[in-house]
Order: sequence, then structure tokens, then C-alpha cells
Amino acid sequence: MSIVMPPPDAGVLARRADIVRALRSIVPGEGVIDDVDALRPYESDGLTAYRQPPMVAVLPETTEQVSRILAWCHAEGVKVVPRGSGTSLSGGALPLADAVLVGMAKFNRVLDIDYDDRLAVVQPGVTNLAVTQAVEDRGFYYAPDPSSQIACSIGGNVAENSGGVHCLKYGLTTNNVLGVEMVMMDGEIIRLGGRQLDPAGLDLLGVVVGSEGMLGIVTEVTVRILPKPEGARALLIGFPSVEGAGNCVADVIAAGIIPAGMEMMDRPAIHAAEAFVNIGYPLDVEALLIVELDGVAAECDHLIHKVADIARANGSTTLRLSSDEQERMGFWAGRKAAFPAVGRIAPDFYCMDGTIPRRRLPEVLEKIQKFSRQYDLEVANVFHAGDGNLHPLILYDANIPGQLDRAEAFGSDILKLCVEVGGVLTGEHGVGVEKRDLMPVMFSEADLQQQQRLKCAFDPELLLNPGKVFPTLHRCAELGRMHVHHGAVPFPDIPRF
Repeated sequence: MSIVMPPPDAGVLARRADIVRALRSIVPGEGVIDDVDALRPYESDGLTAYRQPPMVAVLPETTEQVSRILAWCHAEGVKVVPRGSGTSLSGGALPLADAVLVGMAKFNRVLDIDYDDRLAVVQPGVTNLAVTQAVEDRGFYYAPDPSSQIACSIGGNVAENSGGVHCLKYGLTTNNVLGVEMVMMDGEIIRLGGRQLDPAGLDLLGVVVGSEGMLGIVTEVTVRILPKPEGARALLIGFPSVEGAGNCVADVIAAGIIPAGMEMMDRPAIHAAEAFVNIGYPLDVEALLIVELDGVAAECDHLIHKVADIARANGSTTLRLSSDEQERMGFWAGRKAAFPAVGRIAPDFYCMDGTIPRRRLPEVLEKIQKFSRQYDLEVANVFHAGDGNLHPLILYDANIPGQLDRAEAFGSDILKLCVEVGGVLTGEHGVGVEKRDLMPVMFSEADLQQQQRLKCAFDPELLLNPGKVFPTLHRCAELGRMHVHHGAVPFPDIPRF
């Protein structure tokens, strides 16, 4: 494990029995887990390369219990790591040896559905797919749809600002959350946003979505639901080169067409997905695009023909249009099963998440192949082509000494490349521990200190999910200091309060 986490506090570990006893007084019954073997399921999230059992896990069922847990931990100086379904791919829910892990799986109820205002109020443990299942009988759905939607929770989606194959047109989690109830580290319960659109004041809701469990624990989420489009059809387009597919993506967007989804896979990913779902993906192509258009029937038909013409102009060799809803869902089944499919061809894989300008796609994929040869590790590429969000899957075997280290170095080079070409370190998986030490590649020290000041405003004692996101975590008192030189403060003309 090359990621270095904060050293455990020996004083806190010595008080473990007292901590367990206090937690059991708040969450009785089976809600507190302290047995070493029973804690094993919590030792990692979806980034399984890094493992660390928590000191203790607690599974509250009510907002009041969460409030009491945090208030007690705050008073006693005990760190807390929030956890949803554990599908995070950046190590955002990686436990600490001296921290209480707060699992939100029991917050699994849909509390209210308001079709007139087109919203649903759900607890954070409700799975992403369950929101759509709760409203689909009335012709509605929840738009963000990560590949892990059958398992990932809404609370985790809020923490990581998750996307999905349809985020190009309908936005990520931040564009589909109207409000949250959240418990602060000192136990205070607050509400941000709500049923209304665009509440007045600072956009604190926008700060919380994507904050990776570092500002508070969300106990309720109000999400936007949308009426299902009148129709949707998908195109399966094969190309003899990755460059042709990348140019097609750029040309579709340049033509003013915003598909509901536009995904891309390269040859290794195509073959793995087809072997997994047997849907009829072409196996003689180097790149495959899945382009979905939705809306009224006339609009879909018009746009489909425009996309097909653009694809042919970029050298497509195969073009298949879904004939019915079952076939359309089949096209997506392979893409959404790409991660588990790749898991069948290698003992382990390291899933990266970086975002680049669309026009740099062919260049970046070519350099990823060079890295593959340099590190002698295979890579399969699946990604949200429409918004430039890459998901290279680096294949390795953790049982072979040195392969994990090479996979990490390979992934680091990919992320540095994303920033170099004008992109960013993450699109939807978050920073967590995986990208933490690469933050200075993208941000200056002043940038990082400003971000940490925001963290300090919510969590002054730095007890919530420490060791994540920031490569060097300063004490809040350090960040708040003002340098006075010879009695003169900086910018003396600015009014001070």
C-alpha cells in the first residue's frame, strides 16, 4: 500500500472499550460492530487495493442517533468516517484504525414523492436505481445513473457528485439534488436547499454535493425526478480506429446535438463486455460508440440520421440502430457491465477517473497505450465520451510482486496527462485517497489552503474523514493566521469586521 494514512492516535485506541460502550448507549442492539472478523466487510470500499479495518463500526437508524454519535465523538476528539454502500472507487470510505465508521445503510426509505413538484425525498441509504423504481409506474425516473446504480446509494452519490451514462444531457448529481438534511460534526442538524428551486443566499448545497463526507453526514436528500422522454433510440457505431470515434464525438457536439448519452469503449473493453452479455457488439472494430437520442419521435428520427451521417463521415464501418426498447437496453447492458466484465479477464483492475477536453481524446488514448507498453500492463478503456470523462481500467495481478506499484504509477501518469491537456483529476469518482497526493498537480498551495479553509468552517477540529483529498492537512488555526509585517496588515484598504 503506497498511500500513507494519518498515524493512529494511541490514546484513542486505548479508549476503544469506552468508545464502544458509549456508542452502544446511543445505538442499542446489533447497531455497533466491534468484533474483528465482523469488521472485515468494512475494511475497504470499491478501491480494494487499499484496506484498513475500522476501530469500530456503528449503524444508526435515525437522524437523532447520527446527531448523538457525532456530538459524542466531537466532544471526545474521536475521528469519524462516513460510509454509504461502499462502492466508492477513490477510497473515499477507506476506514481509519482510530476512527468510528458510521454506516448509513439502514437509512433506506423513500420518504415522500411529489409528482406535481417533480421531486422525491429519500434517505441516503436508498440505492440509485431504487429511486427510479419508486416512480417509474407514473412515468418518471431519476436521471443520474452510475454503472453501479443497482448498488450505490444516493448518499454516496451526493458525497462524490456521481454521474452516469446520461449525465451529458441531464447533469450529474449536483444538477439533480434540490436539498439535503445534514448533521454537522458537533451534532447540529441543518437543512440546505429544499423543495424550492434556487434558494437565496450562499450556495452551500453546491458545496456539500461532492464534498466526500468531509463536511457533515447527510441524512435526507431531496432529488429532482423527470418525466420519461416520449421515446429513446440508440445507435451502436463501430470504427476501425480510436481516432475516428473520437473525432465523431467532437463532430456530434459541434453540430449542436446533445445526445442523452454518448459512451465509448476500445477493443479490449468491447470483447470483455460482449463475452459477458452477448448482445451482439461488433468484434472487428477498434472503438465502439453508443449514442442515444431521446425526445419526441420526430426529433429522435431527425437526430439519428444526422448522427449516422457524421459517423459515416468519420469512417464508421458498422452502424446498428435499436429497433425496440429491449434492444436499446441491451446496448447499454454491455456498457454498464464493462467493469465486472473486465474483472473476468484479469485478477485485479485499477479503475481511473479523469476528464479531458473532447478534442484531445485521440491524443490521450494514444499516450495511454504508450504507458501500457511502458509499464507492461494491459488497459481497457470505457468512458463517458460526450463529456470527456475517461475510465481506463488498468489490468494487474496483486499476487505478482510489483504489479500493484506499476499499476499505481501507470494510473498516476494518466491523471497527470489529463491535467496536462487541460482536463481535471476526477470527473465523478472523487479524490479520496487515490488522487489525494496528485492534488498539487492541479492546484497551487494557495488553492489548497482556500479549500481547507472551507473544510475548517464546517469541521474546525478536522475529525470528519481525515486523510482524504488534501495531501497536507493544515490545522485550522494555521490557516486562519494573518501575517502582520511591521504593524501593517495586508490590503489595509479592505474593510474589516
